[in-house]
Amino acid sequence: MMTDPNPASGERRGHEPLADDQQAMWPAWIPLIIFPCAAFVVRSRLAPWAFMWVLSVAIFVGCKWQTWWEERTIPGATVARSLEYLFAWPGMDAESFLDPNKKAVRGRTSEWIWALAQTAFGALLLWGISRQVTNDLPAGWVAMIGMILVLHFGTFHIVSLVWRWAGVDARPIMQAPLSATSLSDFWGRRWNLGFRQLTHRLIFLPAKTRAGLAPAILLSFLASGVIHDLVISLPAGGGYGLPTAYFVLQGLGVLVERSPWGKSVNLSAGVRGRLFALFCAAAPAFLLFHPLFVHRVIVPFLRAIGAR
Repeated sequence: MMTDPNPASGERRGHEPLADDQQAMWPAWIPLIIFPCAAFVVRSRLAPWAFMWVLSVAIFVGCKWQTWWEERTIPGATVARSLEYLFAWPGMDAESFLDPNKKAVRGRTSEWIWALAQTAFGALLLWGISRQVTNDLPAGWVAMIGMILVLHFGTFHIVSLVWRWAGVDARPIMQAPLSATSLSDFWGRRWNLGFRQLTHRLIFLPAKTRAGLAPAILLSFLASGVIHDLVISLPAGGGYGLPTAYFVLQGLGVLVERSPWGKSVNLSAGVRGRLFALFCAAAPAFLLFHPLFVHRVIVPFLRAIGAR
């Protein structure tokens, strides 16, 4: 669910909206307004963990619709492919998914095995190892790592493999983030590309055109932080601003990496780049998934699914 600090990536390729589409883009935003509002209407009837999932899905569906609306006129795109994109693919790259002329790269056997292994290991962390941790806070962290592995690295990757086997260009939303050579590489090309594609087009590119590179980077990360505050701090009833602070720090880290000093000490490649990326992304992670969120949302959720 992150932003893209790389100004050279993610440009629109080939297909452009028709003039009529540009004059009638308002329907693209309707679900992104209605569904989150509906989630707030039922909030009082839901447990905090349930509200988190309902709000997350509402925002996801709204964003999904927005990306589809902009690309729905791609030549050759069928109704069936649109429905598959909307309901059977977690990514946000509608252009690649809908275009029947895009060439899909089928996964090798090793990729299938790796995706299945990550799913299995995530399930072990979620329903096995976290149970053995007596303290709720570390147990919650173990379980959250398990959930990320099960969903983003495991299940979503398997879905990507299935679609690519069927000839659809549905690239994995996680691209080996531990192999990132810099902080920009981590957020821009490797971590949660579904959300990155959305923020790059809707926030980064317009802001870069109007205000320049540095403000566009900070605004993109700020927007990501606000969204995470909505689905993390709001259900938890506290810790407001901490997820936003985490992403602002990421944006500042990217600017440091790209600064003359950062370039002089080579923070964008090699061992220093990897260590700087690891430090920036991991060290302040407690701000993102803060203790109130773990205690009030994650631990009750684990009990609800029999993992605690």
